[in-house]
This record gives sequence, structure tokens and C-alpha cells, in this order.
Amino acid sequence: MDGMENGLPFMKMHGLGNDFVVLDGRACEIPLTPALMLALADRNRGIGFDQLALMTSGSGDAHLSFFNADGSVAQACGNATRCIARHLLDETGKTALTLTTDAGILTAQDAGGGLTAVNMGAPKLEWHELPLAEEMDTLELPIEGSPTATGMGNPHCTFFVEDAEAIPLEEFGPRYEHNPLFPERTNVQVASVIGADHLRMRVWERGVGVTLASGSSSCATAVSAARRGLTGRRVRIELDGGPLDIEWREDGVWMTGATMHVCDGVLTEQFLSAVG
Repeated sequence: MDGMENGLPFMKMHGLGNDFVVLDGRACEIPLTPALMLALADRNRGIGFDQLALMTSGSGDAHLSFFNADGSVAQACGNATRCIARHLLDETGKTALTLTTDAGILTAQDAGGGLTAVNMGAPKLEWHELPLAEEMDTLELPIEGSPTATGMGNPHCTFFVEDAEAIPLEEFGPRYEHNPLFPERTNVQVASVIGADHLRMRVWERGVGVTLASGSSSCATAVSAARRGLTGRRVRIELDGGPLDIEWREDGVWMTGATMHVCDGVLTEQFLSAVG
């Protein structure tokens, strides 16, 4: 691949097991092609990720672009945003950041104790904002199970069930990801109430599959639970990879949790040449 004679640096990060490859394009342009994304996503022959994130210079501290493992665009990715925010907070010594994304401007801050908080913005609750294929009430969709639809920069469909553990997500998720009501496909969550303001949630991400965690899905589930009167506006969500604390405030939906910067590496010239 032209311009990458010395290899291409990358960072591997995860938020509660929701894992990412992060490329830093602030100093130089990175020729990010569909072929390169798919090669990187291969967990056997590449690096492997749920989402790939590209940092570029922007009007704030950085601009973030996200892509799913199948190469499709992910307008928002909450856990990746938290991971990159943690990296930038440590890099700059700041306590707060402004990040731009395809879904809008996000703010992030050091929450103390090694935790990072990101404001994912106001949820989109109207059918045309998500978007849905036709006008309807997003609180209870005309689908078996009456799920709630929420936009968090990307579309979400949340089912509240008796026991989230009992749902065969590998079969359940793709059935609704491609439901005709969602022209851009959707992320799918199954959630159950396990205590006061305490939810158990599992995730099927569009273009990825089952993931250990999802930040935007957690925000959408918290908003949906509050709208349906199942919880208040501040909840703890237990994902397969660990807990996230979500608070739906007047200025947006805040998500707080742990992050991990696993390693730094360099994609070799041999790998990049093979991609073409």
C-alpha cells in the first residue's frame, strides 16, 4: 500500500471487552480502504475488532470516524469514544475534551478512579430521526415483543424480557437487525430488570454480531427503560463484559466506565502489500 513503506502504527483498545483497532491520522493521511478494514477485522489473519476507529484533526480535540467489522460505517461508538478519550486525556493532561463525530459533537471528561465519562448527546426519539421506514410511536414498535426504538447516533431496538440470559442472541439478533422497519438496519438489545435502576443487557451489533459490550446500546437501553417507567434516568447496566453507569441528563446521555489500552503495534509492509 503506497505511502506505508515503514508500516502503519495502530492501537488496540477495549471497553469491557468491546474491542477496537484505533488508527491515528492526525499527523498524516491514512489510506483506509474497504479491503484494509476487512483485512484488519479478520481475527485469524489480521488483528480483529468489533469497530475500527480513525482519529483525524477536527475543530475539537479530534475527529472520530467509526467502522464496523464488515466495513460498514458506524456513525457512533460509545465505548470506542471513551477509550480514545482516555488516551487523549492522558496524552494532553486535560480533564475534559471536545470530540467531533459523524453523529455530532461529544464531550468527554475524566470521571476519577481511572474511569472515563462521555456525553453521547440527546437521544433521538422520533421515528424519522432514527430513521424508521414509516411514521409510528417509537416507545412500542409493532413487532412481536413490542421493543422500543432509540437513536444514539445509530439506530437501536431494545427488547425488555424476563431473562436476558435465556435469549438465543445469535438467532434473535440478526432477525431484527434486518427488520424492514429499519432501513439502515439496527443494533438489537435484550434487557431485563434485576434490581432498582439496575439492568442486565446483552447486545447484537449491526455489522458485527454478538459483542461483550456496547456503549451506544447501553445508552439506548437506559433511555428506553426510563421512557417505559422501568427505571429512573440513572441506571447501572450489566453487560457480558462488565458494568456501565448511564445517566440521562438534560444535556444528553452520559456514560461512565472503565477502558483498556491493550497495546501499540505496527502493521507490517508485508501485511499492507498483501491487502493491496
